[in-house]
Amino acid sequence: MSLIELPIVSAEEQPVTRARKPEWLRVKLPIGEDYRRVRSLVDEYKLHTICQSGNCPNMGECWGAGTATFMILGNVCTRSCSFCAVKTGRPNEYDTDEPQRVAEAIKLMQVKHAVITSVNRDELKDRGAEIWYQTVFLVKQYSPTTTIETLIPDVKANWEALERMISAGQEVVSHNMETVGRLYRLVRPQAKYERSLEQIKRTKEYGKRTKTGIMLGLGESKEEVLKAMDDLVANGCDVLTLGQYLQPTKMHLEVAEFIHPDTFAMYKEEGMARGFKFVESGPLVRSSYHAERHL
Repeated sequence: MSLIELPIVSAEEQPVTRARKPEWLRVKLPIGEDYRRVRSLVDEYKLHTICQSGNCPNMGECWGAGTATFMILGNVCTRSCSFCAVKTGRPNEYDTDEPQRVAEAIKLMQVKHAVITSVNRDELKDRGAEIWYQTVFLVKQYSPTTTIETLIPDVKANWEALERMISAGQEVVSHNMETVGRLYRLVRPQAKYERSLEQIKRTKEYGKRTKTGIMLGLGESKEEVLKAMDDLVANGCDVLTLGQYLQPTKMHLEVAEFIHPDTFAMYKEEGMARGFKFVESGPLVRSSYHAERHL
């Protein structure tokens, strides 16, 4: 048998081998009658959910429990964040009937605590604030006992729009920081760390329970995470969620590190010691995961 000579490849030319997901990041496939019922209602009312658009690993668990996070103002975002699976581009005109459809679906699902989010609509003068207001208002009209968390986008310092967004009666207002300050240009190139902190501060001053989320595993240091915690507490943030970043596609940022569950537990202790009212910290935690606890 003849020998075949293979080309010598330098270390720099070796193909990159992505680290395999550790055992603690495995999730169950979405199944069950409750999951199918929620999926049917989402399809029937032509609604968008961040569970689907964001490739959330907890979709099976949450939908199986009869809950979902609704995404309003379409499913195309004007931002191009390097971590996010939501489509980016020029959105279509928003649907003025969407608030009523969301309210009707939440009533049919008998949701006790609803989470509503949206894409960024930077092209709109009011950043979509009126649709936000009408959606929350109608959910409260249709389901008076349902509590609401709104996960709102960056309003680019349009503070009048912010006030309109958060004034319809929701109990919790969340705005995700996503990462530490040093990584903003890489992770959120169209956002600003200090501006998001100010948005949280103004929301707290308005009298709302405030919440934010940060992804770990993007290359941040422990010191940077703790500084972000201190900055958030200083600006009035009540609730913090910490979860593992997972690369949605090959076109997005790669995972720099898979954070061990023990490290997430340590960050929870640090966050509570620093003054947060609640810290949800774990590899599969997402901003709307177990959101009903954050009241």
